[in-house]
Amino acid sequence: MYGYLWSKLGYGALLFATAVTNDGIADALARPEDRTLYIALGREVMRVALAHQVNPEAFNGFEPAAFLPGASDDVAHASMDEMVAFNRRSAKTHSGIWRDLAVRKRRTEVDAQLGWVVHFGREHGVPTPITARLVDLIHELESGQRELSRANLAELHAVIPAVTPAS
Repeated sequence: MYGYLWSKLGYGALLFATAVTNDGIADALARPEDRTLYIALGREVMRVALAHQVNPEAFNGFEPAAFLPGASDDVAHASMDEMVAFNRRSAKTHSGIWRDLAVRKRRTEVDAQLGWVVHFGREHGVPTPITARLVDLIHELESGQRELSRANLAELHAVIPAVTPAS
């Protein structure tokens, strides 16, 4: 059960990142210029899962093994392609996170989800700079301090560690 929950956190992190723009899920995940960001974010969450002694389980095109230490970039891109294909088949173009921010103008569950990734990362000595910045961006969107924009992704790109280890 924890394997699926942590995989949902990994996939959820990607959905939170897509929600900082007005792009739909599939379109956002398909953008080649943002793949490095999404892969680095997925790897960050999966490193925390492993440090927390959880073996993530696959679901809905999200293949956690593609984001685990030692996985190649090719495998990560293939998983991203699967998530794009899965989301292209869905009638739901945007996440509930995006709807909370853009339509309902209400708080998301970022603290109850990604807040724990940052917490456990800190507890286990696993850096989570992308996830932590994403949490901050979501809070700024929730409070009206910023608007949905691709510029928000640029801020996330800026905190990707110089070398995002595959292992």
